[in-house]
Amino acid sequence: MATAREIMTPGAECAGVDDSIRTVAHKMADLKVGALPVCGKDERLKGVITDRDIVIKVLAADRDPASTTAGELAQGEAVTIGADDEAQEILRTMSSHKVRRLPVIDGHVLVGMVAQADVARSLPASEVGALLEALSSD
Repeated sequence: MATAREIMTPGAECAGVDDSIRTVAHKMADLKVGALPVCGKDERLKGVITDRDIVIKVLAADRDPASTTAGELAQGEAVTIGADDEAQEILRTMSSHKVRRLPVIDGHVLVGMVAQADVARSLPASEVGALLEALSSD
């Protein structure tokens, strides 16, 4: 069975905890991604910011994207997957936590991201369908 390392998109770039949300949004646009991992000065993963987080937690809340930082939004422990975890674990983790993207770590080092699209390209349609159903249900 395929592992996260085989399915993931390698070379994920991080937003820094002190980066403004405006900077994060520009980075997302430049990279053409909807989420960025947030890394601390210690290079450890602190969380993940999505484009939805920016809209709901910053813009809709009337917060200033120039003064709000990535670290303020990346609170709590990020849901991750180990680089050598099998595809079934990816599906279980995405389904149980209702997340569409998972940072892939090797030890404490971020090595990539597994997105719903990566899963769709790599796994059988029946497993992808079950994941989509799990992510879409309340």
